[in-house]
Amino acid sequence: MAGSRMKLELSRVVQERSRLGVLKGLGRTGQHSLEIPGCVLYTHFGTVPHLTQDTLHTLSNLPSVTQVTLSNIAEHQEVLEEFKDGFRKFAGLHDTLLYCSLHDPAAPFPTGYTTNKTVSVWGSGGRIELTVAKFMALQKTVQPDWYQSMADGETWQNTSRKRVRKSVDRTLAHLDECLLVHQNSQELKGVKVFGVVEGGDILEERVRSARETAKRPVAGFCLDGLQTGSMEQALRTQLITAVTKELPEDKPRLLQGVGRPDEVLACVEAGVDLFDSFFPFQVTERGCALCFSFDISLDLECAGRAPPAVLELNDDERDTAGETQQSGDLNLDDQTQMTSFEINLKDKRYRDDFRPLVEGCGCYCCENHQRAYLHHLLVTNELLAGVLLMIHNTAHYHGFFSTLREALSNDKLDLLKRRVLRERGGQRERKD
Repeated sequence: MAGSRMKLELSRVVQERSRLGVLKGLGRTGQHSLEIPGCVLYTHFGTVPHLTQDTLHTLSNLPSVTQVTLSNIAEHQEVLEEFKDGFRKFAGLHDTLLYCSLHDPAAPFPTGYTTNKTVSVWGSGGRIELTVAKFMALQKTVQPDWYQSMADGETWQNTSRKRVRKSVDRTLAHLDECLLVHQNSQELKGVKVFGVVEGGDILEERVRSARETAKRPVAGFCLDGLQTGSMEQALRTQLITAVTKELPEDKPRLLQGVGRPDEVLACVEAGVDLFDSFFPFQVTERGCALCFSFDISLDLECAGRAPPAVLELNDDERDTAGETQQSGDLNLDDQTQMTSFEINLKDKRYRDDFRPLVEGCGCYCCENHQRAYLHHLLVTNELLAGVLLMIHNTAHYHGFFSTLREALSNDKLDLLKRRVLRERGGQRERKD
């Protein structure tokens, strides 16, 4: 495609699947880059929830790509068309790239509204039906740097083989139509299209979708329908491993709807490069703080000493955090339930706990406030609670990705996995 500059440079491939590298030449001028494995910056209508742009940019390790979704934008199409200068300028965004996806990864949406010619997104005013023509008109209005092609992705749970096959066929047909409009559009010159790989939980359809999508002139791939709660991680890993074998090595793979640290690690080992970063927002909305350890600076276990705990969780805290993950049930509501990687600061045990959220964390929240103060803000419904939690959770999560890249670079991925999964292993040992 005209103006194509995006190039994925791999510096290492660990165990033939986990990829470390840099996505270079991003944006219409090609001046941006994005390290992989990594994530795009999750936003609501261009804004990280709870944070102003000034507050956001006090954080380090932020990705250079900002995610916006048509589910947030579609109902404002007329306003954006009248504005004419694209969403980035409309939202006051500056030194960042825009990636436009179809659905908000943190917001479940009703199913059963797709047809052979349309998909639906759900905004604050309800359902908005999109044809390819309307979808592409929105892309011309948004003026992103990348966008996900239109896709039929409603195949994540209890779906028949016939319906999954139809989903793959529809998604490929949508992609062909989108590419035809894209290639004839002056407004989208230099913009990159990511093809969508569907296939539900059926291996043959996943492989077919990947193989056919890879034949199209796309810049990268979105792996859809594999989100948290839709299937066991073992099956997810099997499907991703099969899919990535069909995809070219020089193009990025973005997995939608997966954000939990243990699942991120497993999916990176299966060959995924990029993720949504909605998980810190979900943790914040629960009134929780990310607390899992990912320190790999010194392997104290090999020296015969236990690693220092980021938080000294007592048995009640561990059990409460782990209940959802130990049940084994598959449910899309898992995305909204507390995980073993966080603590619930609404709990009364924190009202006189004067430690920071995480010992040694350098974020503004941990350097200036205690758990007891966050507990007070939450139980009194103060808006500042969301701001402080989002600062910490965003910093902690992106710090995890930075350490993940360091671990791949220095052959410490197994050590990182032990750190991240340590608390969950402890829970299983106690309960068994």
